[in-house]
Amino acid sequence: MSILSKQSIINVVAPAMGLALLVGLWALVSLSSTNNFPSPAETFKQALEVFSDPFYSKGPNDQGVGWNVLSSLKRVAMGFGLAALVGIPMGFLIGRFDFMSRMFNPLISLLRPVSPLAWLPIGLLVFKGANPAAIWTIFICSIWPMIINTAVGVQRVPQDYMNVARVLNLSEWKIIRTILFPAVLPYMLTGVRLAVGTAWLVIVAAEMLTGGVGIGFWVWDEWNNLNVKNIIIAIFVIGIVGLILEYALIKIATAFTYEEVKS
Repeated sequence: MSILSKQSIINVVAPAMGLALLVGLWALVSLSSTNNFPSPAETFKQALEVFSDPFYSKGPNDQGVGWNVLSSLKRVAMGFGLAALVGIPMGFLIGRFDFMSRMFNPLISLLRPVSPLAWLPIGLLVFKGANPAAIWTIFICSIWPMIINTAVGVQRVPQDYMNVARVLNLSEWKIIRTILFPAVLPYMLTGVRLAVGTAWLVIVAAEMLTGGVGIGFWVWDEWNNLNVKNIIIAIFVIGIVGLILEYALIKIATAFTYEEVKS
């Protein structure tokens, strides 16, 4: 058997064994639990029922899991998009100009460690609504990885490149477009990946507190109904969606980086 085929088998068997271990531990917990913790078989049966009609709608607070996931993704996209529009240019400014770095670094150091959910009451107070408050929370938690990684990328551009730009008397826009952007792109995309992962984590907790339609609210609503099987299903849905977002960003980043390098 060739080394390639052995590696292919390992790539399939190892994840399968990990999933089997998870299901086995889950089954043991359900057997030994005194609180009627649902077993994998019971949860799978419930999942078939949930996903048989994921887009039903019986009112604003009674919608299928599909609508709840789409609502959460919409909030994440809006908050993340606003964070990218602000954070990436700010990262370039902080990395490019020493004055901007000295001005904003203390503010970033002060605000970045704050728990994202601590910003939620501020959003509720300012925007007077749960939906914009959740988007604000996503914005404030997503912006820091993009600012920091972009700024670090700019600061790590070799000084020889900047010396050549000065000799050629290039404009600031041309320096950004032809020198900084290609060099900073890997750092910037790393910040984007970190920001999306953080945003997807935070939106679930924010929706638990704000209510409305969303996967976080769905989890909280099922807890109020003592439907633990649906909570477990939601956990897997959250994990799978997060995995898909991560995989899609990796593919986009790889393709985009290749095109920039090739050009």
